Parts: sequence; C-alpha cells; structure tokens
Amino acid sequence: MIALYIVGGIIVFILVLAAVMPGKYSIQKEIVINKPVENTFEKIADFNNYRAWNPWQKSEPTAKYKITGNPSSIGHKYDWEGKKIGSGSLTVKSLSQNKTIELDLEFIKPWKTTAADNWKFEDLKNGSTKVTWQNSGDLPYPVARLMGPVISKNLNAQFVQGLNSLKEMCEN
Repeated sequence: MIALYIVGGIIVFILVLAAVMPGKYSIQKEIVINKPVENTFEKIADFNNYRAWNPWQKSEPTAKYKITGNPSSIGHKYDWEGKKIGSGSLTVKSLSQNKTIELDLEFIKPWKTTAADNWKFEDLKNGSTKVTWQNSGDLPYPVARLMGPVISKNLNAQFVQGLNSLKEMCEN
C-alpha cells in the first residue's frame, strides 16, 4: 500500500511540475549571408530548396515529402513524413517580397501542435543580407512541457546548423 502512495505521489509531482513549466517556447537566430537579399529570400520562399539546407530534412534524407502550390506565394506548402522527424507541414501564410516570410508550421507526429515560423531579411546594402529565423509555439501538456528545456536547447543548435547550411547553399 505504501508503494502505491509513493508511485501516486511521484505521478502527482510530475503532473504539477509540468503544469508550472512554460507552455510556450520561442527561438530566434540570425546570420549574415554574403549574397543579395533577392537570392536569400528566394531560397526560403521556394520549398523546392528546403531539403538542401533544413537540418531536420538533412537528418532524414529518406523521409517522404510533397510540395504543393506556387513558390514564393501564399499557400505554397511542404508536407513531410519520416520515422525520425515525424510528420507535419509548413505553409506560406504571408510574405513581403525580400523582407519577410510568415509560415504556419503544423506538427502531426510525434505530437499534434502548431507553431509560427517567421523569417526576416534585411538588405545590408553591400551585397549581403542579414537573415533572422524565428520560431515560436505551444508546448502541449504534460510531455512537451516537461521536455521544454531539452526542446529549446536542441532547437537553438538546429537553427544555427540550418542557418549555416543556408549560408553555404546561398554563397556557393
């Protein structure tokens, strides 16, 4: 009977801990790419380039994907499904030519949630572009909240990796 109380207490503690942990996350990273803003903007606005620089897609090259809609247009969509990277979609919500791209990010697996994936492009007037990648979303209760610190740490590293791959792709 005592073991039951101990197990119950541990479960309650974990659920309370998850309840007080942040329910949202936000990541932002930036890089300077030594190419004009038109070049860098196009690499993000056209999902046909996505697999060449995106860290998750590069981590599972055999994942299935489907691209629909017109590149650099509202509604352009990238769907993916893989064993390692789960499944979801990325859809262009809005864009301002060579300035911003707002994407709706929907995860289906490993858990269902949505996020905002936003890009800002700043023309540095010297043939270079400052690119800012920002992502924010909810951490569903209880598992994602408990994993929040690990998720944030991993996302920070993956954003740096992705931006470095994007820079290499644009500059070569």
